[in-house]
Amino acid sequence: MYRFHLDYCYILSSQPLSLGTVTCLVLIFGLYATSLPTDAEKGRRKVVHVLEDDTGAVIVQTAPGKVITHRGGSITLPCRYHHEPESSDPNRIRIKWTKVTDALVFEDVFVALGLQQRLFGSYRGRVSLEQNGPGDASVIIHNVTLEDYGRYECEVTNDMEDDTGFVNLDLEGVVFPYYPRVGRYKLNYHQAEDVCKEQDAILASHAQLHKAWLDGLDWCNAGWLEDGSVQYPISHPRDQCGRKDTPAGVRNYGYRHKEDERYDAFCFTSNLNGKVYFLKRFKKVNYSEAVKACLRDGSVVAKTGQLYAAWKIQLLDRCEAGWLEDASIRYPIVNPRTRCGGPQPGVRHLGFPDLKFRLYGVYCFRKNEESVNGDVVKSTQGPRKSSKDIPMNTTSTRTI
Repeated sequence: MYRFHLDYCYILSSQPLSLGTVTCLVLIFGLYATSLPTDAEKGRRKVVHVLEDDTGAVIVQTAPGKVITHRGGSITLPCRYHHEPESSDPNRIRIKWTKVTDALVFEDVFVALGLQQRLFGSYRGRVSLEQNGPGDASVIIHNVTLEDYGRYECEVTNDMEDDTGFVNLDLEGVVFPYYPRVGRYKLNYHQAEDVCKEQDAILASHAQLHKAWLDGLDWCNAGWLEDGSVQYPISHPRDQCGRKDTPAGVRNYGYRHKEDERYDAFCFTSNLNGKVYFLKRFKKVNYSEAVKACLRDGSVVAKTGQLYAAWKIQLLDRCEAGWLEDASIRYPIVNPRTRCGGPQPGVRHLGFPDLKFRLYGVYCFRKNEESVNGDVVKSTQGPRKSSKDIPMNTTSTRTI
């Protein structure tokens, strides 16, 4: 007789219940999500329990919701299994982890059969089984990257029986709008991917852009997202941004032609393995002098994504405009004040001036020093802080 309990459980079978297979799909934030956990549920590990008769089926248990970390951190993707009857040989259990994109493209991450294990692609050397007792299929991802963000499938197979569960890996970070020196609305999808990577970031997801909008992001320029859609967030509706009488929200142009159509980009970046700082000098510098000044100080000119991460996560606040690596002029404001660019916190952008102008300072980036085995010897970064409650600035508008 079947015995099971969970809020959401589908019985998938074309045969009578007594012969069917019970497959529990863990509904978490992603394609199956219906709501976010309440405050009382956050931080509490929920486990799916499904029991079957003696057909020998494998039952996967995962933790509904999502796990959150930051770039450079380590995170456990939880997944446990049991099989009926319990006497099944654990060496016949195959564990497979796969990353699933919004376009339902599957990327192999990890597979294990008994003592044999195999890692794939960029996950080589960074993923391992947690091995917290019998029935644990959880994996640990070390040195998390921006590209690790997304939805993962845990599949456990015992001979002909298998079951799956899903876990979402989220990153702490910041979304920022970006356009290059050549101007606005100049990027196709692939170029948008490239410029985000050049600025130490990736194309943002819809979920990341929506969260940024909830935090106050207001930007009247449409930009590419990682799923190939084009969207833009409006917190303060106005006529030049899709009509004043329309509600606030994330405006969506839908999926656009990735080669032919041109927009800006919404990029996402996370924690820094280093420090962004304004280089103190007695005189202003042009762009080439800025590059040399950072090099003499043992650093490099900071990228736009690095400046945003320093503002959002390290709470960098400096009311002095400076060169960045893409030859733009920006400065970060956490505490708005007179003559510092308006009443809202954010990263101010003064455009892309002539490279010969000696009107600005420079923001440099210095990586944390590490030993050969990866242990940090000297860190230029203090205790990590968060400014997730700080709204983004609204410094640019465009009629679209």
